[in-house]
Amino acid sequence: MRKLYIFDTTLRDGEQSLGITLNVKEKLAIGRQLVKLGVDIIEAGFPASSPGDFESVKTIAKELKGVTICGLTRAVQKDIDVCAEALKEAERPRIHTGIAVSPVHMAKKLNKTPQEVIETAVRAVKHAKKYVHDVEFYAEDASRSERDFLVDIITKVIDAGATVVNIPDTVGYSTPWQYGDLIAHLVNNVRNIDRAIISIHCHNDLGMATANSLAGIRAGASQLEGTINGIGERAGNTSLEEVIMAIYSQKALYGVDVNINTREIAATSRLVSRITGVAVPNHKAIVGANAFMHASGIHQDGVLKQRDTYEIIDPEVVGFPRSMIVLSARSGRHALKYRLEELGYNNIEDSLDEIYARFLNLADLKGEVFDEDLHALMGNAGKEVNGMSIKQLSVTSHGAANAAATITLEVNGELYSDAACGDGPVDALFKAVDRIVGKPVQLEDFALKSVSRGSEAMGDATVKIRYKNSLVVGRGVSTDIFEASALAYVNALSKTRYLD
Repeated sequence: MRKLYIFDTTLRDGEQSLGITLNVKEKLAIGRQLVKLGVDIIEAGFPASSPGDFESVKTIAKELKGVTICGLTRAVQKDIDVCAEALKEAERPRIHTGIAVSPVHMAKKLNKTPQEVIETAVRAVKHAKKYVHDVEFYAEDASRSERDFLVDIITKVIDAGATVVNIPDTVGYSTPWQYGDLIAHLVNNVRNIDRAIISIHCHNDLGMATANSLAGIRAGASQLEGTINGIGERAGNTSLEEVIMAIYSQKALYGVDVNINTREIAATSRLVSRITGVAVPNHKAIVGANAFMHASGIHQDGVLKQRDTYEIIDPEVVGFPRSMIVLSARSGRHALKYRLEELGYNNIEDSLDEIYARFLNLADLKGEVFDEDLHALMGNAGKEVNGMSIKQLSVTSHGAANAAATITLEVNGELYSDAACGDGPVDALFKAVDRIVGKPVQLEDFALKSVSRGSEAMGDATVKIRYKNSLVVGRGVSTDIFEASALAYVNALSKTRYLD
């Protein structure tokens, strides 16, 4: 079997598409988890797009080992120079450069003739080759390109030194049979294709990104590009976890081998969701809350008699454990640590005391603590967030549009209290926090959901604020929905310090 290389672009295509600014610490956390998952290439960002993205790519390139670190560029010399500088300390650097190749993009966006596009592409690849051996060329909107032209430009960039050629379905236009046929056409007609790896990068505008990617792999592609949870432009990118598990389920059908630790899939999905603030739908394939849930009595009976009657994948294979341990206030540190490790939270020895203290507080409120509670507990940074902590809060409400809130914050060791009125308790809380912190932020989005069971279910609040033209996400979890909301807002505000 040939090797299928897994190229993760969560930190580039995923982040850029959401308008979210992840700080370096958050990107590193995702990057380290991607290494544990076993991806081969991490596209860390677009260094020339902003100083912040340059620093993120530079830090990731320096810190993450055992994986190829890739940076995106346009087919512009300055972009390539900046990318090379950012990747200087990478153990395995790759420059990903390219240009649009469809008639509509060349004529309307680039205002270039096909020959000028080829010349630009070849120059870019040759320039990137001066810095690194591993150069990937992307033919943007390849699925709407003319085939003879596509064969010509791919042949010439490989001659110029490209080691990987990316054939994107940029606007999610293709069907599986069209995309598979396109990849097969390149395999059969690009004379030097044996000198490069064919990569596939599909978008999900028509809901076919996973199917198109699998068709491309069957046709001869040896690199899969996508994101965790399928986040990305418009309707999203290919969900890596979906393609990986489709191959896992029917490996002989695709003829490829994937070097992925599938038991890290669930943990990776949860981490990306928590950091980006993009919730995973319950019905999402592989990683959704309902992916392995059986409501029908017939299905339940079948699964109890023989698991594979209605489960094509064992939940444990992707990191969803089956444990009968019941956690409560009587549970000790060992039981908590064991369960957290089963759920994918490793290396927690140093913070176990703090986690256990929060667990006991939760267990006292709830009685029985479920897996959903533990995920929320681990996802919550606690009340201490980058030098800010909530010491006390209270809200009073007299009707939906008449509320007041008082809050006490500890900021860098100093206590500050203030109060405000608002259109509801949450609005009042946010305004009281604003009076203390004093940063000119704009609230873009606020969401609150239950993440557990029982009358004392955990509330998970997500806040998105805009600061200096950047979007920042904050999360807060508590059995008190007002505290969860305030925690999320303070968490988002604390992250703005990375933008100052």
